Formats: sequence, structure tokens, C-alpha cells
Amino acid sequence: MIGEAEKIAWLRLARTETIGPITFHRLIAKYKTASKALEALPNFSRNRPITIPSVDSAAQELAKLHSLGGQMILSCDETYPLSLAAIEDAPPVLSVLGNIELLQQKSIGVVGSRNASLNGRKFAWKLAKDLSERNYVVTSGLARGIDTAAHEGALAKGTVAVVAGGVDVIYPKENETLYTQIVKAGAVISECALGMQPIAQHFPKRNRIISGLSLGIVVVEANLKSGSLITARTAGEQGRDVMAVPGFPADPRSEGSNALIRDGAALIRCADDIIEHISSFSGPCHQARASSQNTLFEPITEEYFDEAAAHDLILREVSVSPIAIDEIIRTCHLASSVVQGTLLEMELNGLVQRLPGNRVCLLQAA
Repeated sequence: MIGEAEKIAWLRLARTETIGPITFHRLIAKYKTASKALEALPNFSRNRPITIPSVDSAAQELAKLHSLGGQMILSCDETYPLSLAAIEDAPPVLSVLGNIELLQQKSIGVVGSRNASLNGRKFAWKLAKDLSERNYVVTSGLARGIDTAAHEGALAKGTVAVVAGGVDVIYPKENETLYTQIVKAGAVISECALGMQPIAQHFPKRNRIISGLSLGIVVVEANLKSGSLITARTAGEQGRDVMAVPGFPADPRSEGSNALIRDGAALIRCADDIIEHISSFSGPCHQARASSQNTLFEPITEEYFDEAAAHDLILREVSVSPIAIDEIIRTCHLASSVVQGTLLEMELNGLVQRLPGNRVCLLQAA
């Protein structure tokens, strides 16, 4: 348990615009505390100052969350969900409205199309109800269609809604009543700051939290462009089980879920199929705390090198397409610590973004 001042520092570091989750955890691994990491940030500034939220703004966010009856969980807290802590890009902070204890229980993600058929919505409702009665928390994204049906089916036992804006922003507006019910009987969570509106780039980030909280993901109904397929792909990358409900072959709303089954996802007909299929999932849940603190983010060592030369070498290798950091190390013939340190400086200056799988991509033309 950290003190209030360090909690404020943790939130300020997490809300710094150019710091993503992976870089956040690397900074904590290097400097040990958020306060010391904040003190070091000006040293990484190359082209422009790094804008850090003020102490007052962070304190105000915490105070407002508390006034709403919510809590903020840091990734170093014992109350942080163990399954989520196991993913490489675990959110440094989570804002929670509702029952925080649900985040520690075994969960299944149920997702699908916003433009779902009546039969698809009915199936999702029944599936979620049956899972909840078997003591599984149903997690989804509070979107129209399948998400809404899944939350409604599990509402009596408690359901978790992961939203793409602030936890105080109700989206879509038509789900205001459901949102209120979930806050009372379940939990609404987000990594976003209070008041932040859901925008397109937030939804893939939200999806990784849905899958990260879950033992597995079930796609009930999805077309080939559905965002739920992103959730399914992310689940597979995180080592979660990917499952799908088959649909009529000629219905475009089922093309995505049918494609998942064709490509190896488990075929789901009922809740019993899910329970029989999911793995024991002992690894990430029981090892997450040590993993998130140690193995994923090795401290960057200090050593002398020509910063400008390393920066130019690495910048020539990265592009908007993700590239493995190990490949950069091999191609540039630089020490791992040099590449990691330079990439950290580049991310803090808004040039690159770190991605899961030890990869990086260019954010802007340099």
C-alpha cells in the first residue's frame, strides 16, 4: 500500500500524454517509484517539453471519483485484478464504480455485434444468465446489441462493464438505466480519466481490458468488421481462450464469428460448453504480481553511449508498421540497454509507441 502523495504521483505519471502502459511500467522498474520517475522525465525531453499533469489536477480527479462513490486501483495494489496484471500492457490505473470485489472473481467476456439480431441478443442474454448462475462474472463493453444483452442477463448476479471513456461518461446514452443498474449491482471500470469522451482509438484499448480480465472471450455474433474480433484477437495474444457461437452462413452478422470457428476458436452452444472448454488458467492469475513487477519490465541499465547516433540509427529502422525491438537491436548492433533507453526517450517525445509483444512503431514522420 503506497501513501497518498505517491498515489498522486502514480496518477500523474499515468496521465502523462506520451507515456503508455508499457513505458509506464518500465519507468517504475527503473526508478522504483512514480515520484522519482516524474523527477527524471525532463531529462528525456529532446524536441519539446513533456507535459505532466499537475498535482492539483490529479488530486481533483481522485476527489471527484471518491465523490461519485468510486475507487481508483493502481497496478501495484493488492486489489488490482490478478488476471489483468498478467498482461504486458496492464493499465497503470483503473477507476471503478461499484463492487470492486467482482474484479477478483473468475470472469468470462461476452462480446459481439452492435447491430445484433433478435436471436443473437436472446442467446447472449441466456448465455450470460447461465454463466452468472454458475458463479462466473460476465464482462463486456456496455455497447449496444450483444454487450447490452450480456450485461442484462448477468445483472442479478453482478456484471462488469469496461467503458471506453471516463467511468462517469454514459455511452451510449440509451444505456443510462443499465449503467445505473450495473453501478449498483456490478462494476463499471475504465483506465481513462474522468470526463473523457469515448473516441475510436479508445475502443481497442478497452477491448484488451475486457479480455485481460477474462478467462476466455465468447463472440456471440459479429460481422467481419466488428470490434469484437479485435477483442478475440487480443484474447488470443494474451493466452486466453477464444470461443464463438456459430451463426447462419448467409447472415453477414455472423461472418466474423463463423470465421473465428473456422480458424480454430471453440464452438459454443451453451454455457456448459464454455465451462468445459476454459483452461484452469492458473499461470497468469497466480504469477501475475511477480510477473508485472519483475520479468516483463527489466530495469534499464545506465551506460555511456552516443545518444544522438543511437537515436538516428534507431529512427531509420522504425516505421508505422510494428517492428520487434530485438530486431532493432540486431540490425543496429547496439546493446539492449542502449536501444531500450533510446526508445524510452523517443516515446516520451511522442515519436514512437511501444506495443505488446516487445514491439514498437513510429507515431509521426521524423
